[in-house]
Amino acid sequence: MTFNQQQNYVQPQTTSAWAIVSLIGGIVSFLFAPMIASIVAVISGYAAKREIRESNGQVGGDGLATAGLIIGWANIVLSLLACVFVVLAMAGVFGSVALCGPLTGWLESISY
Repeated sequence: MTFNQQQNYVQPQTTSAWAIVSLIGGIVSFLFAPMIASIVAVISGYAAKREIRESNGQVGGDGLATAGLIIGWANIVLSLLACVFVVLAMAGVFGSVALCGPLTGWLESISY
């Protein structure tokens, strides 16, 4: 008499390498290279989300990918705001030099 036993082996869930890269890129974007590392974090975060979704539960790390995406997008927004601030500050410096600096006499000599 033989028994046919079906053994279900549960394979351990692995963490997506893309998710780890996304989180590391997000953290590095606040410390060293803001724009480059945040772009890496966003791209690898979306790649990790796709890999996790298509793995049918074999690959994990959704939380890491989400954290990398949030940190990456937040740093992109902050970097763009910093660029806008620098442009506005430079425009203010150049404008004040033009109105209060050596060009003041020339501007006053122009009659309307």
